[in-house]
Amino acid sequence: MRLPTAHNGASDRAAWLRAFHGACEQDRTLVCFPHAGGTAGQYFSLSAALASDVRVLAVRYPGRQDRCAEPAFDDVAQLADEIAQLLAEPRPAFSPVLFGHSPGALVAFETAARLEHRYGAAPVGLIVSGMQAPYRRRSLRRSGDGEDAALETLLRLGGTDPAITGNPELRAMILPTLCSDLRAAAAYRPGSCPALLSCPITARTGRDDELNRDDLRAWAEHTTAAFHTRDFAGGHFYLDDFPPPIVEAVRTAVTPMTGCFAQARTRTDI
Repeated sequence: MRLPTAHNGASDRAAWLRAFHGACEQDRTLVCFPHAGGTAGQYFSLSAALASDVRVLAVRYPGRQDRCAEPAFDDVAQLADEIAQLLAEPRPAFSPVLFGHSPGALVAFETAARLEHRYGAAPVGLIVSGMQAPYRRRSLRRSGDGEDAALETLLRLGGTDPAITGNPELRAMILPTLCSDLRAAAAYRPGSCPALLSCPITARTGRDDELNRDDLRAWAEHTTAAFHTRDFAGGHFYLDDFPPPIVEAVRTAVTPMTGCFAQARTRTDI
């Protein structure tokens, strides 16, 4: 699928970026990228919890919710092209922090690379969650390429209620988009933009996730600035509903990133 490249200002931003709270501009802005099969609405509770300190913008991918009539994306690079252009033009008063979970971390990373190297509008930070570093990626373990295999992967990772297996309407609503997102993640190859960022990177995971910790720490190779890692109780979807410890971890990551761009390179490992 080819995504459109021409933009119509505010209407396009509204289609792609959802602000649940704090409509006015703030100097701390967090742009959130959903996981495979995910929606912008999954960041509502995070936005509500951070509203007094941070303006949260959730990316609205095509092919779901009120964009369900549009084809789902099948190319991470094209999706990042679209989002980076929206975030860069016109130049925002304050550079954002980007936050992506699972394949959303890949989209966030590619968007950050375009903002910095194509538009000269580097984000002030990147938070990646539940995903290997781009050059250390391995495909999710799947038993095939169809909807049943995609659902098996989501159930194994704890990303949905098992009751969906017996509900044809829910399956029809969720699985086509999930399959498209997983295919895009599987086909993703880094390198369409320079891979080294000048902003700090924070990498996170659930302690029970099947993610290899060395692959998570390898995100350090993608920044010349500070790098930190941290794990939390839970599996791949440890951040579901954003319980208070996760909210506070996001807040404490965003605050220094937005408060001071230049940081000495330091490392804090799991």
